[in-house]
Order: sequence, then C-alpha cells, then structure tokens
Amino acid sequence: MDKALENNFVDHLEKHQNIVHKICRMYTHDQESHNDLFQEITIQLWKAYPKFRGDAKFTTWMYRVGLNTAITLYRKSKKRVQTQEIEGVQYKLRAREYDDTEEQQLKLMYTAVKQLNDIEKALVFLYLEDKNYSEISETLGITEVNARVKMNRVKTKLKTILNP
Repeated sequence: MDKALENNFVDHLEKHQNIVHKICRMYTHDQESHNDLFQEITIQLWKAYPKFRGDAKFTTWMYRVGLNTAITLYRKSKKRVQTQEIEGVQYKLRAREYDDTEEQQLKLMYTAVKQLNDIEKALVFLYLEDKNYSEISETLGITEVNARVKMNRVKTKLKTILNP
C-alpha cells in the first residue's frame, strides 16, 4: 500500500477515533474488552480502507465498519471479544487517552441501552451522534421510514426500562 494512502488513513483515524471509542463503549463492559474491540475495529478499518471510494463521508463509512465489526464480534462471543494480533501493521497510531467523564454522567442511559438488541443499540448510538434519519438508514442499510419507526419503538422501550 502506498505511503500517502497509509498517512491519509492514519490522519482520518486519529481525527475521528472517538467514534470507535464510543462504539466500543456501547458494546463492551470493561476496559480490556474496550481496548480489544478498538484494536479489532482499527484493523478492519485498515483492511477495508483501500476499497473506500468516498461515496459516503469517511465518518459514515467508519460508523458502518465499526458497528458491523462490533455486532459481528458481539454475536460470536457475548463474554469476551476475540481479536487478531496487530503485529505486522506498518503504521503507528497516536492514541489519546479517552475521557469518559461525559459517559459516566450517562451511566443510567448506557445501562438501559445495553439491554437493547444489536440493531437497536446501533440506532440509538447514531441518533445520539446527531445523525439524521437519512444518514442512519444509509449506515444501517435500512430504509429511512424503517429507521424512524424503529427509533420510535426504541424510545418507548427505553422509557419503560428507565421508568419501570
């Protein structure tokens, strides 16, 4: 792979790595699993990057790859995320410490969201990221009407979970 493409990937990933951290936070329960999933999503993004055509925004593509990776791994093993070794990857990523202060304030919401199924979690995540229904439907591969209907059902479900 050429150096310019590699540098471009690393720049994009460093700029938007909080997206991956948020996905990890949604699908894991401890720091070790979070780190493993972060690594696996990064590897899958790296593998898929040469095929990224720019039809969608980089962040939309990143959400799709990240969520698909998390959902696939979560379904394979709900106890522990299996990852592959990162040796041999030629780039270095300057990882920033992840500040989870805001997420700590949303602990009750995360507890409720973790009770949702995989697609509902992804839907809530994208909604909380201020994605419009068009972007949500594109990322999840569903119709915009379906995204709206599912979101209304999820809101009702969350209200029930939070206010039994």
